[in-house]
Amino acid sequence: MDGILRTAIDHGQFQVVWPDGDVSHYGDGHGTKAGVKIRDSATLWRLVRNPSLTVGEAYMDAGLIPIEGSIYDVLHLLFENLSRTWHRVPVLRLNSWARMLQRRFEQANQLTRARRNVAHHYDLNGRLYSLFLDRDRQYSCAYFRRGDETLEEAQAAKKRHIAAKLMLNKPNLTVLDIGCGWGGMALTLAREFGAKVTGITLSAEQLQEARARATAEGLSERVNFELMDYRAVTQKFDRIVSVGMFEHVGLPNYSTYFETIKRCLKPEGVALLHSIGRFEGPASTNPWIAKYIFPGGYAPALSEVLDPIEKSGLRTADIEILRLHYAKTLAHWRRRFAANRDAIAALYDERFCRMFEFYLAGSELAFRVNAHMNFQIQLTHRNDATPLTRDYMMEAERATSYSQAAD
Repeated sequence: MDGILRTAIDHGQFQVVWPDGDVSHYGDGHGTKAGVKIRDSATLWRLVRNPSLTVGEAYMDAGLIPIEGSIYDVLHLLFENLSRTWHRVPVLRLNSWARMLQRRFEQANQLTRARRNVAHHYDLNGRLYSLFLDRDRQYSCAYFRRGDETLEEAQAAKKRHIAAKLMLNKPNLTVLDIGCGWGGMALTLAREFGAKVTGITLSAEQLQEARARATAEGLSERVNFELMDYRAVTQKFDRIVSVGMFEHVGLPNYSTYFETIKRCLKPEGVALLHSIGRFEGPASTNPWIAKYIFPGGYAPALSEVLDPIEKSGLRTADIEILRLHYAKTLAHWRRRFAANRDAIAALYDERFCRMFEFYLAGSELAFRVNAHMNFQIQLTHRNDATPLTRDYMMEAERATSYSQAAD
């Protein structure tokens, strides 16, 4: 392990207390400071064999204990270094190669597996999400126009930003919301833009909450939520939106996904895809994330997305890259989780809390330090389905912002 750390960490101040009490220091003594204590030799051996998986597991099991700052500080230092040095470490190269070979199998996501994968994360106790998300339970990247918005403001701005790209310029347009979550986007499009929305999810918990919200707001006539896989949709819609769901589709299903959008989008229609992506080309999902947080999940490179879009016959009308927006979103979630940690521990236990802390910290740093980003792709059948320039997006967004400010 000492050899791995000396190869991987060439910057910062990293301290390790070994199981026998010895202390080692790594880095050049400048920059980020962090440290860990490794509890026992069994944890140490697991870290040597598969560090990408075991660092998270060891933190969950209190086998790896931060001693200089928090787990966020530890991961920050590791991410800063490994973004440059991971290829120098043979075990990391070998594990990465093995994951690339396995990724199409792991992401197959046939219907039964897709339902099981969704339930793993989204069918947790509903109160959990209310303790760290915004009031609308938007569990995806917010949109920070200035950078200092509250989480509620930034999530409302995200919905306006997406609505502007959907061109909801007349009432009663039909909208399909693929992966509707707890219903926030669908309800907003119905309430504020007069749309008739069908939201689909594979999460029973989300479905129950979304339907209850529609009833409470008196929107059940305009919004319909169904427990349904996207591949089962047969109707045609004026607009299609998918926010934070594409990460669960899986590489082998990209062609089917975009063929479904093509089939279900009316000839003059507009679709908007919002997803996590990566700048540095095709890769694989971190094994700890795949095991504990999002089984079957993957954040693709744009090169992996555009090819199946082109083959489907859809037209890519607009692409926007959101770089640090998700890092800011996750920072809000991480602070709220910490503020409500005792309540969350009462719902689950200490190990669960450490798992979620590791997830939120690592995810934020994936956007802040590593190569993760968000992309929004607007899709159409026809070249003339949208105006010649993007001005209409900004005008529509400003109009809804002024309207809500006046209210």
